[in-house]
Amino acid sequence: MSAERKFIQESMRRVLLKDYLVSQSARAGFGGLEITRTPMGTRVTLICERPGILIGHRGELIKRLTQEVHDRFQLDNPQIEVQEERQPSLNAQLMSEKLASTLERGWHFRRAGHSTVRRIMESGARGCQVILSGKLTGERHRTERFKAGTIKYCGEAVHLWIDKGFYQARLKPGVIGVNVWIMRPTAKLPDEIVVKGVEERPPAAPAALPAMDEATAAAPEPAPTGAP
Repeated sequence: MSAERKFIQESMRRVLLKDYLVSQSARAGFGGLEITRTPMGTRVTLICERPGILIGHRGELIKRLTQEVHDRFQLDNPQIEVQEERQPSLNAQLMSEKLASTLERGWHFRRAGHSTVRRIMESGARGCQVILSGKLTGERHRTERFKAGTIKYCGEAVHLWIDKGFYQARLKPGVIGVNVWIMRPTAKLPDEIVVKGVEERPPAAPAALPAMDEATAAAPEPAPTGAP
C-alpha cells in the first residue's frame, strides 16, 4: 500500500472514530478528542463535561465502549481515557453543542447567540465569535455572526490561541450549522510587546498657570481699537 493511500485511510478512520465517539458521549457533553499512538497501543483521550456518565458504575460503560471501538475500527489495543473539562464555558465544542441544544428547544437565534457570547466573555475569554448558518427565519439560507472581543483569522495566533467547535442543530425547517470560535484568556498577540528593564515613569503633572495679583485681576479689559 502506498504512503498516500495509507495516510488517507488513517485520516478517514480518525474522522469516523470522532463521529462515533461524539454520538456515544452526547449525554456526557463531548468537549474534544485526542488520539495518540504509543508503543503499547492507541490512546484515545476524551474530554467531557460529565465524565461519570461515560465511565459508568465501576467502569462498565467505558470498558464496553473500548471493546466496541476495537471491533469497529480495528485499533491496536485501544485505551480510552476520560478527562473532565474544568472550564466548560471556554470549550468551543461544548459551547457549540449547548447553543445547538438551545436552538432545538425553541430559542430565537439572536437571543441564543448573544447569550452564548456573553457567557463566554464573562468566563474570561479574550474574544469569541458565533456563526449560525442555515434556514434561520425563512426558506432562504442566511448567515448570522455574533462577535465580541478580539478574534484572529490568520497567522500563528489562530493555531496557538483559537479554539474552534462545530455542531448541528436539527430543526423543522432544516439543519443549522453552529460554529464557535474562542480566543483563550492566556493568548499573547504578536503586537503585545513588553520591554524588560525599562521602568515605568509616572505621568508628568500639568504645568501650573502663573498667578495673578489682585490689581491685575480687578482691572477692566481694554476696549478694542476703533470702538465708538
